[in-house]
Amino acid sequence: MSKIQFPAGLSAISGQYDSILCDVWGVIHNGRAAFTEACASLVAFRQQGGRVCLITNAPVPKAQVIRYFEPLGVPPEAFDDCVSSGDATRAELMLRRDQTVWRLGSDEGFEHDRYLYDGLDLKFEDSARADLLLCIGLRDQVNDRPHDYRAELQQGIDQNLPMICANPDKQVRVGGKLYWCAGALAEIYEELGGKVIYPGKPHAAIYRLAVERLGEHGTNPSRILCIGDSPATDVRGARLQGFDSLYVGTGLKEHGADFEREVIDLLADYDEQATYAMSGLRW
Repeated sequence: MSKIQFPAGLSAISGQYDSILCDVWGVIHNGRAAFTEACASLVAFRQQGGRVCLITNAPVPKAQVIRYFEPLGVPPEAFDDCVSSGDATRAELMLRRDQTVWRLGSDEGFEHDRYLYDGLDLKFEDSARADLLLCIGLRDQVNDRPHDYRAELQQGIDQNLPMICANPDKQVRVGGKLYWCAGALAEIYEELGGKVIYPGKPHAAIYRLAVERLGEHGTNPSRILCIGDSPATDVRGARLQGFDSLYVGTGLKEHGADFEREVIDLLADYDEQATYAMSGLRW
């Protein structure tokens, strides 16, 4: 396994890649404001002829992801396209439109959005009459905790329902605070013996969609760089798909003074190895 490299900026390695698959939350914004240097680096990459597809585990379709960019300060020049776990989840649900769905975690907020299933003509029922569990997230991200749902999730186990997890992330940082996501509930579901289908990172479905969006720029895996803040989803997903990865320290993990040592230890905790690491995405 190659030793991780710590480039000063994206410009030091950009010539090796035709395309970037870049995470959103924790890389180009924190849910409150854009990271100006990160966005500028993607703009510069595109100006050199590269192509950028944003790839996020947000459980909403692309249109709902990018509608928040302008208020946050993310410029449209920073990306060519965007693929979400919501897009991949909708594709999975389209294959199951004949099944009855038990919906968990829908409250019409940003992370729990009706647009995930609008237009699919799905039939929703409670757990006792369902064929499938769609886990969108916690109903109350501020006050609820994943273990609060253990008994409720057991109902799905008792009914032998497969779960589609619309967001494999366990937590996301919004501003300076961490919030629980659907992946934390999926982890409990698997612990209880349930089957979970993950359309988002680090699994293959979302990457297939992203590579399709890259067009001719996505034909050579060795020329694709994945950027993200999560060892469990971004770094692992890149490795599983055969792509290089760049870990950035502006998301889930709050780093101290010794960034290089902390990153090496962090990745070791996840038994993962990124190709590169930077404290924040910059050009």
